Amino acid sequence: MTTRLSTDTSTTSQAPVRLPDGPRFSPRAQIRFVTDRPRSLAELAERYGPTFTMPLLSFGRTVVITEPTMFDELFHVPSDVAGGIEPSLDVMFGSGSIFGKQTSEHRRDRKLLTPPFHGRSLRDFESIAEEETRKEIATWPTGKHFPTHPSTMSITLNIILRAVFGAEGAEFDELRDLMPRWIRFGATIFAIRPLQWDWGPLSPWRRHLAMRKHFDEILERLIRRAESDLDFDTRTDVLSLLLRAQYDDGSAMTHEEIGDELVTLLAAGHETTATSLAWAFERLSRNPHVLQRLVAEIEDGGSSYLQATIHEVMRSRTVIDGTVRTVRADRMALGEWVIPHGMNVYVAASVAHNDPRNFPRPDEFMPERFLGRMPDTYAWVPFGGGNRRCIGASFANMEMAVILRTVLSEFRVLPTTERAERVVFRGLPFAPGRGGRVTVVR
Repeated sequence: MTTRLSTDTSTTSQAPVRLPDGPRFSPRAQIRFVTDRPRSLAELAERYGPTFTMPLLSFGRTVVITEPTMFDELFHVPSDVAGGIEPSLDVMFGSGSIFGKQTSEHRRDRKLLTPPFHGRSLRDFESIAEEETRKEIATWPTGKHFPTHPSTMSITLNIILRAVFGAEGAEFDELRDLMPRWIRFGATIFAIRPLQWDWGPLSPWRRHLAMRKHFDEILERLIRRAESDLDFDTRTDVLSLLLRAQYDDGSAMTHEEIGDELVTLLAAGHETTATSLAWAFERLSRNPHVLQRLVAEIEDGGSSYLQATIHEVMRSRTVIDGTVRTVRADRMALGEWVIPHGMNVYVAASVAHNDPRNFPRPDEFMPERFLGRMPDTYAWVPFGGGNRRCIGASFANMEMAVILRTVLSEFRVLPTTERAERVVFRGLPFAPGRGGRVTVVR
């Protein structure tokens, strides 16, 4: 396990700015950072060392860190010294989203949002996950090679709409049509600043606002339906839990704030979990010894090797490559470096996940490395870390466990000798290039 460094060095500093060396600006490096980030950052770390500075069009001059000890140090920095860079994400999620909150506001909202994704609430969602999985895989072809990613996208979307939004009937159908289109469109607007300007009735920004208005109308219908339910006080969907929740001062969230949070939960959790599942099928079909052991455990009613497999999928095929903090103090000391106000620090998760010092034989798919122990908190960071670690991590883990268990109980995944699928950038996640293709038989 990584021993956490003292945070005494990870605070404001009066020392002169001292940044690590790194590459100069080049168009090729910018393209590779977007499209081939895991490999390009690993190459730069090998050339310049585990911490380096690089200019990025998306973040400006950025310090990239690749070691667990540095992750540990950064994640324990007070949020007024180095905080999330996410406030600009309110373009998509709205100002009420936890992604845009800092310091005390972030802590206040996190305290309200955490309970629905743990304990009994989480167990209540397992039946929804299994039901939606069985519906989808009933359509799977047998004996034919096909991509699993479209199916995992459909399953995880349906789970979130039911478990988080409490949607059913017409509202379920409307959200199922609207949300994927809107989130994909919103990601484009966020990436290209001029698209955030109002150029008139036909501008992308007006289209975005129209989609948000449609979402708010659906949400109001869902809220009215939930609050008029005679069993409202015992409903377990996240929407109802948030409607009943209160801040420490006794006040409740506004409907707009709830909407912003639900959009955030869907956007951050739907495609990422679906992509990890597609990678799971891709990895299992190419590692028959792992698949055989996993199926045997599921048949015996066990779960430890299944959990280890999920951890290994997320290590070996990191869907979200990293997370970012921005320096809010005048200067911040981090390790031997002193970083000035306004610069960003990028946590390169995939580099740490594939470093043999952290995970021996990293190129091999070995769930055994996680058997009987939890992953190291700072060497394994697919959900980020610190006070901004993904709130939905437990929910995503539950989905993956239920979906894999249900599929492998119904189907036999046939092994393949095909080469591993290429890692490709899909706008948000790094996904299998051919969609996680498998062949199954009942």
